[in-house]
Amino acid sequence: MKLIKNDKLECQIADVAEVAGYLWQRGWAERNGGNISVNVTDLLTDEEKALPAISERYPLPKVMNALKGNFFLVTGTNRRMRYVASHPMENMAVIRISDTGDWYEIIADNPVRPTSELPSHLSMHDYLKGRGIDNKVVLHTHPTDLVAMTHNRAFLQPDVLGKLLWSMIPETRVIVPKGLGIVPYKLPGSLELADATIRLLDRYDVVMWEKHGALAVGGDVIECFDMIDTLSKSAQIYLQARAMGFEPEGLTDEQSEELRKAFRLV
Repeated sequence: MKLIKNDKLECQIADVAEVAGYLWQRGWAERNGGNISVNVTDLLTDEEKALPAISERYPLPKVMNALKGNFFLVTGTNRRMRYVASHPMENMAVIRISDTGDWYEIIADNPVRPTSELPSHLSMHDYLKGRGIDNKVVLHTHPTDLVAMTHNRAFLQPDVLGKLLWSMIPETRVIVPKGLGIVPYKLPGSLELADATIRLLDRYDVVMWEKHGALAVGGDVIECFDMIDTLSKSAQIYLQARAMGFEPEGLTDEQSEELRKAFRLV
């Protein structure tokens, strides 16, 4: 990548590569499943921000008002997470959003096109930044156990699955304090899916897309992974208890409330 030596950016690239490896190892990133985007505007020098583009201008489906002139590190379209882990900048792009917010261009040396879900990611970044929320990362992946649970119609009602997963192990209530939102099935990569997700981001840490996957937003990519990983642990406890032939008791409402107060959760 023809960016100036930049330790902060290289650390961010390393973190994304590390998480990409975890997603593959967990079995959550079949073929080119999942995608990651990180706002790296604050990590780049003025000299790097002025680098010439190496691509044409690609239009965005709507104006990203809060992202004008921002820069993103994004996994590439049709690129596998296992290769993002082993050869990050051969499988990711650094893009610059125009000052008008309606197109982007690639500035990294390798002309990798960003994920096909880039408009969805940018819509979420735009919403969060516009609200003054400092969540720089959007992480989407396909956790097998959590996706399986969205095939149960009873779990798709608001807060049913989130409350159940909170109750499986105390850490889930602490690490995912705002719980889990649910978006009914919508076309993957569509702005309709992004808009439905955005409506839940004020209330929840992580959002499940029915029969599709999980999406987390956070201050860093490790934090996002940890939230989904913790929810997955709760799902495994539930599913293993059911496989042993019983319905797990779970924490009581009183025990969950005790955790909330003890850890000063939202």
